[in-house]
Amino acid sequence: MTTGAVVWLTGLPASGKSTLARHLAACLGAAQQPAVILDGDDVREVLVPRPGHDEAGRDAMYRTLAGLAALIARQGVIAIVAATAHRRAWRELARSLAPRFIEVHVATPLAECRRRDPKGLYAAAPAELPGAGVAYETPAAPEVIAPTGDNAAAIDAILAAITAR
Repeated sequence: MTTGAVVWLTGLPASGKSTLARHLAACLGAAQQPAVILDGDDVREVLVPRPGHDEAGRDAMYRTLAGLAALIARQGVIAIVAATAHRRAWRELARSLAPRFIEVHVATPLAECRRRDPKGLYAAAPAELPGAGVAYETPAAPEVIAPTGDNAAAIDAILAAITAR
């Protein structure tokens, strides 16, 4: 059995982070490896008070998410985080807290994210969106680059990174 780790899927909104998280969780489950998906949107909904989308709210959200993921990973579970975390500093905080950390950049191009946009975010609030109106800081050296959220080769690379010691 693999020890716990945080697998942080970062990328623009609508890049496929949640889709990739579900595929990864299914593969880990088939291998009898416990895993939990922490989708940024879902976690935001249960936090009290609910953090806003301004810089202070996002900072609180990602600090909480990083701590929660690290806590889960220390229990021997793979914490799969599907969250934009558009600032490198937030992802580096998560890396510093986790017993093992695997950063995955879901590198779907902005035009494709805008095209698929299932929540209508790019049309509703483009000034507030990372990659559109807010800068998205691309990972400097991610362990895995996934061209899209449904990439089988990326799943294989993530699984290899999880099992590597």
